[in-house]
Amino acid sequence: MIGIPEITLGILAGGRATRLGGCDKAWLERDGVPQVLRVARRFAGEVSGVLVSANRPDARYPSHGLTVVADRIPDVGPLGGLDALAAACATPWLLTIPVDLVGVNECLLPTLIASAGDSGALAQDDDGVQPLVALWRVETLRHAVPQALNADKYAMQALQERLDMACVRFTGVRFGNLNTPADLVAAGMATS
Repeated sequence: MIGIPEITLGILAGGRATRLGGCDKAWLERDGVPQVLRVARRFAGEVSGVLVSANRPDARYPSHGLTVVADRIPDVGPLGGLDALAAACATPWLLTIPVDLVGVNECLLPTLIASAGDSGALAQDDDGVQPLVALWRVETLRHAVPQALNADKYAMQALQERLDMACVRFTGVRFGNLNTPADLVAAGMATS
């Protein structure tokens, strides 16, 4: 069974946030807590370390004890972040969570672990498949992501299908995303 010492949390925070005017979603605050810290704290007792995939230099990350990795290959979307996280990950397993997730239930990681098999598992909530909410075997990623990048196949779900990752259904659950001003309002976040 996969345990805490074997899992690193990889927070995907490298997006451009074009629908939010380019603001850095990692530092959007909800109840006074930046999103990146909210996600890191949520999984603190379940993982052995945290990496943040971010492409904007920001001194706040190290001041909060967060290790940042930038995309090694720019402009390829989340696959670039996944590539950077896999290269920097020191554990056999990587849990990826997008920084703009509103919330996840307590059973997320245990359920993904139970379903992971050899390649990993991804989540599906009531809104559909959430390919960035996933548990990945790092060794497999280090081989599969470069192949996908070399073939110009950047779709996360296509990679997951090729890896035959289990899709775990979380019935009655909505993780939510902070993609638009309306999403911020719905999450109770101030807009300026």
